[in-house]
Amino acid sequence: MGLPKLHNISFFYPPVRPLAVAIAIARHCRFSGLMGKKENEMSAMEIDDPKSDGSEQILPRFSMNVLQLMKTSQAQHGLRHGDYARYRRYCSARLRRLYKSLKFTHGRGKYTRRAILESTVTDVRFLHVVFYMTERAWSHAMDKRQLPDGPNARQRIYLIGRLRKAVKWASLFSSLCSNKTDSRTSLEAEAYASYMKGTLLFEQDQNWDTALACFRNARAVYEELGKYGDLENQVLCRERVEELEPSIEYCKHKIGKSNLQTSELLQIGEMEGPALDLFKAKIEAAMEEARSQQAASLTEFNWLGYRFPVSNPKSRVSILKAQDFEKELQGLGAESLPAEKKLTIYDKLFTAYHDARNTIRSDLVSAGNAESVKDDLNGLDKAVGAVLGQRTIERNQLLVKIAKSKLNKKRDDKTEKVTKPEELVRLYDLLLQNVADLSDLISSGRDRKPEEIAFEEECQRKSLAFRAERCFYLAKSYSLAGKRVEAYALYCRARSLAEDALSKFQSIANKDEGTIQELKAVSKECRANSCIEHATGIMEEEKAPEKLSKKISTISLNDTATKVEKYLVDKLEVYESAVGDANTKMAPKIERFPPAFQSIPRNPIVLDLAYNCIEFPVLDERKKKVQRGFISRLWG
Repeated sequence: MGLPKLHNISFFYPPVRPLAVAIAIARHCRFSGLMGKKENEMSAMEIDDPKSDGSEQILPRFSMNVLQLMKTSQAQHGLRHGDYARYRRYCSARLRRLYKSLKFTHGRGKYTRRAILESTVTDVRFLHVVFYMTERAWSHAMDKRQLPDGPNARQRIYLIGRLRKAVKWASLFSSLCSNKTDSRTSLEAEAYASYMKGTLLFEQDQNWDTALACFRNARAVYEELGKYGDLENQVLCRERVEELEPSIEYCKHKIGKSNLQTSELLQIGEMEGPALDLFKAKIEAAMEEARSQQAASLTEFNWLGYRFPVSNPKSRVSILKAQDFEKELQGLGAESLPAEKKLTIYDKLFTAYHDARNTIRSDLVSAGNAESVKDDLNGLDKAVGAVLGQRTIERNQLLVKIAKSKLNKKRDDKTEKVTKPEELVRLYDLLLQNVADLSDLISSGRDRKPEEIAFEEECQRKSLAFRAERCFYLAKSYSLAGKRVEAYALYCRARSLAEDALSKFQSIANKDEGTIQELKAVSKECRANSCIEHATGIMEEEKAPEKLSKKISTISLNDTATKVEKYLVDKLEVYESAVGDANTKMAPKIERFPPAFQSIPRNPIVLDLAYNCIEFPVLDERKKKVQRGFISRLWG
């Protein structure tokens, strides 16, 4: 008789632990005496034998890697992108499958609650049921936390209720694991329950001492477990410890035992992971509260010598938020920030300024006939739009910088994407459009101040520099395509534009040394590349007859070994070089041979189908009767 299949069960996990973990195991596992020699000598047949005496039968100790199960489930079903609703749906579907496979359904038609007790757990899948119940309640609470405007009072009450439910299921999971699983699983379950309890207290903004103790207990367990096992388990435990650190520091900050400032907590919160979403929400809420307090002092928005009053508190908060992001991008540590981090900050900055413009425009709609208020709001909208345009140009220049660094970089990895000159041409097209939009916005007023005129002249200089750069990379793309004449003409044009832009940048008082050096480099590159293209073009022209005769010699009537898209006979009406083009990959073919069969017309076949269907009349009566004599009738 074969053994029954037990899913995800591994018997007799080897108890290799240090002394500290062994003491914790002895304290948290009631049946620690089952880890002796008798357990190792017991066979699976004795476990599954229904005839064995209940007093002598020793139940198996289940094993499950709680942290790995949690991380895998969360990463594969939505939490890699912060989609808690998708993860909750997965937990519900997983629970339905577990109930059905265990035949542990809650009645048919009418719901009948069936509790999971210690005596119920005869399969490790019962522990999976309790685990996914915890995860479903937790993900539902976090889904409410991720609402766009944050949870209101009613939703917050529901959120805390779901976290309480998660703590309840996590406590049940820990108690069942302490009696039914091995020592390692029991410790992981206890750390999991401590984390859930700390999350509930963290959300309630109370009992920070208890929350700190819960997070510390979880961290201590994961630190010890991360020292043993395979490499994958060690990495998971260390990542979990790093995820718990921000919550511990925040609890210490609220208690007053931490020396970290709010800005340092923000830097800690830059880590990624589902365990940090609640911490980020807390930090963001604290920053919003601080901005709301600072918003009272922001009464005006200064731009190019103008002062526009800001009366709406929402506009003030959005503008303050955007200015905080600008300080991050232009501060002392901005040079050390990686490009990906800067792009993320730019996205947040754009969101803040767009929120401010939406609030200003809604105020403009509700302003009514108050002309002075309308003028102030229109001016404020124009100023915020101009600042937004400037930051958009800066972001696109950062993208150009990233693309240039990848253009001349040697590709070490085959999967790494290489930048083409066409991508830089597209980015400079965006920059030219941004500068044109900003220039139109500045020149839309009637009475302009000297600051506006100087700003418009700066936009014109930037536009000329961007045109030179765009023309340079367009020439590079033509050069890579083998079009020497076009590339030479574009290099000459790019050099002319670069010299014009360079003369304008050098004529102003506040010189932009970075742009000047860049334009000088472009001018030198254009001169060198134009000479190279000229020489290469002459060499190719000298070799053109030889190449042409060589290619003509390869022309054949037909070649069945190679697949030809079109033959020369099919392209008689198209002026297209079949031999002299450098991009031609294969020798041209004249015509298909032997020629394919063609349909030709022939005489029609006439079939008289009506002849067999016609009933002709009997004409015997009309026949002429022959007069016959007596003798002829006898011999006829």
